[in-house]
Amino acid sequence: MNPFLVRNKLPEFSVVKTSHVMPAINKVINDNNKVISQIESMSELPNWINFITPLEICNEKLDRVWSYINHINAVKSSSSYRKVYNQALEKVTEYSSNLGQSKILYKKYKKLLQNSSNLSSSQKKLIKNEITSFELSGVALPEKQKLKFKKIQNNLSKLSSSFDENILDSINTFELIISDKNSLKGIPNNVINSALIKAKAKKINGWLFTIDFPSYLPIMQYAENRKLRKNIYTAYNTKASSLMSKDLDNTDNIRNILKLKYQLSKLLGYSSISSMLLKTKMAKSSKEVSSFLSKLTKKAKKSALSDINDINVIAKELNISKVKPWDIPYLSEKLKKRRFSITDEEIKEYFPINNVLHGLFNICKRIYSLNIIETNASIWHEDVRFFEIYNEEKKLVGSFYLDLYARKNKRGGAWMDEAISKYRFMQEEENPVAYLTCNFTPPSKGNAYLTHDEVITLFHEFGHGLHHLLTEVTEYSISGIKGVEWDAVELPSQFMENYCWEWSVIKDMSYNDKTKTNMPKQIFNKLLESKNFQSGMQTLRQVEFALFDIKLHSEYSSQNRNFMKILDSARAQVSVIKTPTWNRFPHSFSHIFSGGYSSAYYSYKWAEVLSADAYSLFEEIGILSKKAGTKFKKEILSKGGSRSAMESFIAFRGRKPEIQALLAHHGLIS
Repeated sequence: MNPFLVRNKLPEFSVVKTSHVMPAINKVINDNNKVISQIESMSELPNWINFITPLEICNEKLDRVWSYINHINAVKSSSSYRKVYNQALEKVTEYSSNLGQSKILYKKYKKLLQNSSNLSSSQKKLIKNEITSFELSGVALPEKQKLKFKKIQNNLSKLSSSFDENILDSINTFELIISDKNSLKGIPNNVINSALIKAKAKKINGWLFTIDFPSYLPIMQYAENRKLRKNIYTAYNTKASSLMSKDLDNTDNIRNILKLKYQLSKLLGYSSISSMLLKTKMAKSSKEVSSFLSKLTKKAKKSALSDINDINVIAKELNISKVKPWDIPYLSEKLKKRRFSITDEEIKEYFPINNVLHGLFNICKRIYSLNIIETNASIWHEDVRFFEIYNEEKKLVGSFYLDLYARKNKRGGAWMDEAISKYRFMQEEENPVAYLTCNFTPPSKGNAYLTHDEVITLFHEFGHGLHHLLTEVTEYSISGIKGVEWDAVELPSQFMENYCWEWSVIKDMSYNDKTKTNMPKQIFNKLLESKNFQSGMQTLRQVEFALFDIKLHSEYSSQNRNFMKILDSARAQVSVIKTPTWNRFPHSFSHIFSGGYSSAYYSYKWAEVLSADAYSLFEEIGILSKKAGTKFKKEILSKGGSRSAMESFIAFRGRKPEIQALLAHHGLIS
């Protein structure tokens, strides 16, 4: 049996082979095409049972198979798998383009909406979403332009895949070998030991460092050797560009992605790429996004300039006359140690992974009455763990895979993805399953430990997971995070981050193996004091990325194609740090060039307004309040895309969102 085609249980990931990919995709697409042909040719009036349900079943079948295939490509890439993955991607793109341009189906959706008096509001929302999706797929275009649209979509899929591959290959191929131990002064022992193990595995004398994040960041924060910091910074910030490798350069991919997206927007009659992409967001124009980012810049600028001044002061004391970007993390860590008497490495000793998970699961038990139990499932790597979630009636709600550690051939970053989404089709129903993926430092001896930033990342991804897993919507295309406006999808994830700054939570989940104690209150107080350390600079960094994204997609035209110039103009507006002209940040900005964040990177800050305001209700009535938790689950987490994000927020908070809570959380107002 092909593991990708299993339906009555989870796939046997341990037996997945490259040869399984194409047969699985071919079968599900062929089966779906037969069903779609029958639906297109039916003469009776469309209704929920004879029209929507069979199409939803087709969507679910393909999404499930593609989710399995796509996930393996992200966490266990290889040249042979990549080759068939790209063949499958081409078939899926072609299928989706054909489906999205079916005039017959589009007319049937519109007909059903006209006769929808007997349908629920969530069913009507699903139909409206589908109609918009058809329109954004070029359904109304003349045949010749439809073909052009499909060709562009197919090319965009290939380019996005190539973009990601170049980043992964850049990270995999870069090696920095240090033979003199004196050069490693200041770097934590566990990082040095990890580099020694990597070198020995390759029969190299010395220490081998890479630019995956767990190797890169500690060098930037702690290495006293300035040249070493510069070398690793240069490699990290020129990856996937010609400055690192001509073969892995993403310049042409970026140019072509932008050119093709611009052509799509013109075909559909939009004035810019962003006006097309914002069609399905809460924010309705690039002007609205720019105005929002401008307000944040004004609030953060004074604080950011003060942060830079502090860095310059400590730099002089350490005989660094002119601060460079590769000095900033190092000097910031020195400043943090001086100001709060703590470092990331010292805090890390209090966060062994199992204790962190216990604390996280305990929050879910307290506010949502959930029990989370580890169990067995077929996995793709020995580090992967599997958990099931039960409600207070001991009924299975959903389950998730946890893949926490960085390794070769695994995509960088952290994300939640849907393995299976909740649905009910007549007699058939399914509970949701999620992938939660991070890239933390692997355990070197026994237990793995997380920095506080990594704890926040884990809580963030778990918030996405809860949004997917706790849905009570059974209409497939609007269950979980599906159908939720992209600029609201970060609300549950950023909401969970707040718990990482609460004493009652930290006390419960911290534990030092050496001293056999929880984190002392005085250390937590120092951690809390450091919460808004450099928050001005951090806010402007996020605003810079978001401003570049929205400017790029709103200003790009046949006359204005220089993406590096657009980046420079965004930096000129907000940045307080001078970035080297050779920095190639866009070449690995996968959020906007291969992920779903084109014209939507502002979502992180936009949704943070929602999440901070939502959390303020918990602060008012109790951060672990079951009453508040039940309401949050009912009005936000369980609703999926069955109504607009604004409706869900107002149902929870009793009013529209306000920015004050966000500014207060970041110490930008008193």
